[in-house]
Amino acid sequence: VQLLESGGGLVQPGGSLRLSCAGSGITFSNYAVAWFRQAPGKEREFVAEITIGGNKFYSDSVKGRFSISRDNAKNTLYVQMDSLKPEDTAVYYCAARPTNYGRYDYWGQGTQVTVSS
Repeated sequence: VQLLESGGGLVQPGGSLRLSCAGSGITFSNYAVAWFRQAPGKEREFVAEITIGGNKFYSDSVKGRFSISRDNAKNTLYVQMDSLKPEDTAVYYCAARPTNYGRYDYWGQGTQVTVSS
């Protein structure tokens, strides 16, 4: 199983980015898939998730600004990030688990997002 994130970069405050996570050796439609992030000196935190049934959940810090989606045909997970703030700066990781509960079994390597003027 491999998860590969892409789409990170440098963006100004108020700007937008879309991250992608391509899965191989795994069928996303059979997994709950999620985005996490880790800022320097901080613990990794939950960002958003799509459950196996397609329900979506967001952290309070990104609700209304980020949108998670999944393309099962392409086996790819996305997160559209709008109205970005400097505090969104972090390495973003995608993750997958075979149930809607418990630990995430698979993780990507991460992609850096930097929000700065």
